[in-house]
Amino acid sequence: QLQLVESGGARVQPGGSLRLSCTASRSSLLYHTIGWFRQAPGKEREGVSCITRNGENTNYADSVKGRFTSSRDNMKNTVYLQINDLEPEDTGVYYCGGRYQDEDAVRIVTSRMCFIENYYDGETWGKGTQVIVSS
Repeated sequence: QLQLVESGGARVQPGGSLRLSCTASRSSLLYHTIGWFRQAPGKEREGVSCITRNGENTNYADSVKGRFTSSRDNMKNTVYLQINDLEPEDTGVYYCGGRYQDEDAVRIVTSRMCFIENYYDGETWGKGTQVIVSS
């Protein structure tokens, strides 16, 4: 049973960069579509990025496109979220979730259906990593 652990969050100034990591414990994430979500204070969790199991297909929310890049290293059992040009609006707790072996994953990712939180297997969510963007 996949369990994901997020890390890499920090307090940074606007314009800075971070690389978040989503690492699997207990089993491999090789066969999982992975989504990144964030929750700002007082707001609902929103999807920001998703990536298919082979890393060939990604998608991003409009608010982060051009600044966020998702990648994965299945040998290291880790998915990354590179965040550049951070804005105060990026402040929040970042989570990753996994969906096991969905043969329709390419369509799900390209159509942005991967930004629906309950697409992911509920037990995979980690506790999140905090990102604070402030001068």
